[in-house]
Amino acid sequence: MTKTLEALQSAVNSGTKTLDEAILESIEEARETCKVEGKNSHGCAVAWDIVEELQAEKAHQHQAKQRKTALESYCEAHPDSIECLIYDV
Repeated sequence: MTKTLEALQSAVNSGTKTLDEAILESIEEARETCKVEGKNSHGCAVAWDIVEELQAEKAHQHQAKQRKTALESYCEAHPDSIECLIYDV
């Protein structure tokens, strides 16, 4: 009933789905699985684990985009500064 995490990740990586779409789909499947199999079933736990893994990946990707060093921030504001010049030798 539930898709595997690998199947959802491959759909995201191939570009057929965004990560947000995969998360929403996995939440719907987790709810359906828990309704059919019961809240304490193994399938329900696995389905919610998949949701958690996808949400963690989204948070990781968001955090990776946000990381800038102090020098990078400074160089964006002052691109002609001596510290920001790059020389080819």
